[in-house]
Amino acid sequence: MSSVDIKITGIELAAVKLPLERPQTTAIHRFDHVAALLVTITTDAGITGEGYAFSFDIERMQSIAALAQSLKKLYMGRDPHDVEALWAETFRSLNFYGQGGIAVIAMTPFDVACWDIIGKAARRPLYQLFGACRSSVPIYASGGLWLSSTLEELGAEAKKFLSQGFRAMKLRLGSPRWQQDVARVECVRDAIGEDVALMVDANQGLTFDKAIRLGRALEKFNLVWFEEPLPTWDDAGNAALAATLDTAIASGETEYTRYGVRRMVEARAAKIMMPDLQRMGGYTEMRKVAGYLATRDVPISPHIFTEHSMHIVASSQNGLYCESFPWFEPLFQQKVTLDAEGRAALPTRPGVGFEFDWDRLESLRVGLHTPAG
Repeated sequence: MSSVDIKITGIELAAVKLPLERPQTTAIHRFDHVAALLVTITTDAGITGEGYAFSFDIERMQSIAALAQSLKKLYMGRDPHDVEALWAETFRSLNFYGQGGIAVIAMTPFDVACWDIIGKAARRPLYQLFGACRSSVPIYASGGLWLSSTLEELGAEAKKFLSQGFRAMKLRLGSPRWQQDVARVECVRDAIGEDVALMVDANQGLTFDKAIRLGRALEKFNLVWFEEPLPTWDDAGNAALAATLDTAIASGETEYTRYGVRRMVEARAAKIMMPDLQRMGGYTEMRKVAGYLATRDVPISPHIFTEHSMHIVASSQNGLYCESFPWFEPLFQQKVTLDAEGRAALPTRPGVGFEFDWDRLESLRVGLHTPAG
């Protein structure tokens, strides 16, 4: 059967609750589990595609799942190759409910699953279909060094990341006193040395005055970036920081679609953009954003979704890093592995190259409060 004959014949939704080893804290969040909505699309060609979205708690995931359930009818019977039309039609259909927030998040698993099918039909990994720049990507560790960790714990965690092969890692900031954050950065830098890349993330938790003092104090540590010091909507404040500090300001993970990213770039509110796959609504929009950022010579370092974001970084000349999060590793049969330089090889399997591990996930499933159909 040729690709032009492929039609979507079935769509299944499932939710899983992924417990964390311990509660984790940022400047604005505290959570002890994450929840994922898994979407599986089947076709009359016998090709299956998968995608997922996530939230910080299972109760709020139910709202995303309910909206996603209502989108199934837009995809049934359609050719998954028609991703541009499907994305635009779905986005337009959500106008009344807001074209950001859970509306866009609910779109993401469908779009990603369609691209997974496209890659499998072409027998190519997605980064090659997108246009490959490289076959491996640098990865930074982001599943530790939380704000809740003591200095002693930070040093131990940083050394553990080194033992796992990482050559880059990210530390959370947002302590009551900015001087405490300086001590945290100094602790990690001492533990990893000068040759390992270090990023910091304040998770939008600082005031401008605190951010400027902290940013200046941190410049001596040779950081790759200072992430989200201020709320993402404060374009003027972020632009002032970006123009003043030597360390690059990175942001954009909570912006939705090309329009939010374009606003930040035009305001010069960040020197590195970090679009999030589910806030872009999937690969179709994410690729537009990557292309737009390339025209402005702005580096792109996608927010989480490691297994999926690898394809964006590997197909973008301005691709910088992928973010490694252990939260979602249980979803997949295949694992991301690092070489001696802290880089991960792109999958050779077609499509996304990572498949849901249902043998493990069945015990983590949670019922969906959505009508059947």
